[in-house]
Amino acid sequence: MISINKKKGVPKYQQIVFSIEKAIIRGVLKKGDQIPSINTIKEEHNLSRDTVLVAFNELKNRGIIQSIVGKGYYVKSENINIKKKIFLLFDELNSFKEDLYSAFINRLDENIQVDIYFHHFNFNVFKNILENNIGDYNQYIIMPANLKNTSSILKKIPNDKVYILDQMPEDLMSYPGIYQNFKKDIYNSLNKAFNEIYRYKKLLLVFSEDKQPQGMLEGFLKFCKDKNLSCEVLHSLTHKIPKKGELYVIPDDKNLLRIIKKMKTNKLILSEDIGIISYNDTLLKEIVEGGITTISTNFSEMGSSLAEMVLNEKIEQIENPNNLIIRNSL
Repeated sequence: MISINKKKGVPKYQQIVFSIEKAIIRGVLKKGDQIPSINTIKEEHNLSRDTVLVAFNELKNRGIIQSIVGKGYYVKSENINIKKKIFLLFDELNSFKEDLYSAFINRLDENIQVDIYFHHFNFNVFKNILENNIGDYNQYIIMPANLKNTSSILKKIPNDKVYILDQMPEDLMSYPGIYQNFKKDIYNSLNKAFNEIYRYKKLLLVFSEDKQPQGMLEGFLKFCKDKNLSCEVLHSLTHKIPKKGELYVIPDDKNLLRIIKKMKTNKLILSEDIGIISYNDTLLKEIVEGGITTISTNFSEMGSSLAEMVLNEKIEQIENPNNLIIRNSL
């Protein structure tokens, strides 16, 4: 089954890969079949264990074979066209993450397989998903959100296989990736809108410590302090009754809908009585209430840049640009 020509210019590990691929194409190996062991191939062809292991790891990363503890290696998939497998871990799925994902997928080659997972801001879920998939992928793209100590899990994966997405915590600064500078972005955006903001009596940030970046809070408080503005941080809108003269900065869409509903219930007029600045622009925010002002990064651009980084195996950190879009709500 394994054919090795030592005079051939092709690396020996690659000849092992080609041999197994050929056996699958010819039907000699089918899904579920066991392949010769590392020791068997090593001894029959007088190879080092590392050479055989490199070949097996490549096939494993591409999802063609799998290892079963105590039993050996088995054919997992007969699709040998998959040349690379990418692990993509998001925090949650929403419309702008869909834009990021679509742009990322559309820039990749057809023979690259991307498997997407979600940790939903739960560290144990994050830990279990990663640990269950270590060694099964060529590259790992991780959206750590604001989870703490994610570096303790990621250090189990080779550094050159990991890319960080969206947030770049201090303990992950050694990894390449594409991120938003939340502290700088919110400060600069509020500063650009200062001529509209100063008309309001009070700024309120709706901030969830479980889901929102710490930099967003820091940038908001710094802006209010520098401009000597009255401000408040709310963890929930459940019992909050909006008042005339308040400006709400709202990172998530659920609370955006809540404040609009409360505004209507209390017969307040958007822009005149209260202001709203939302995060992450969508088509819906262009339309709702005549348009909602947003602070937003370009998620499609983030996805395209990520694909280019992964395809070319670039080791760099890119700060994704951020924009303020002023509409009727301010």
